[in-house]
Amino acid sequence: MRTMTISLSQQQASRIKKAVDTGAYASNSEVLRDALRLWEQREDLRALELARLKKAYDAGLASGDAREIGAEDLLKEFRKKASARG
Repeated sequence: MRTMTISLSQQQASRIKKAVDTGAYASNSEVLRDALRLWEQREDLRALELARLKKAYDAGLASGDAREIGAEDLLKEFRKKASARG
């Protein structure tokens, strides 16, 4: 494993120490590795969400020209589709 030097606030350092002292984690490194795993998962989810949004955007562009529609007309379309579904 690679050793790194990082700077933490006093509150962060205290929370890590408390997690180790209470036995929730075996070491400071274990706390930070767990935090990094959670960060990596969040970043992966963000990337997936961004890809999903890009796909939806592209589908919207491919769906044709935009048209203006009023709220009442939009509600009528929704009701018509809902009644067609049963």
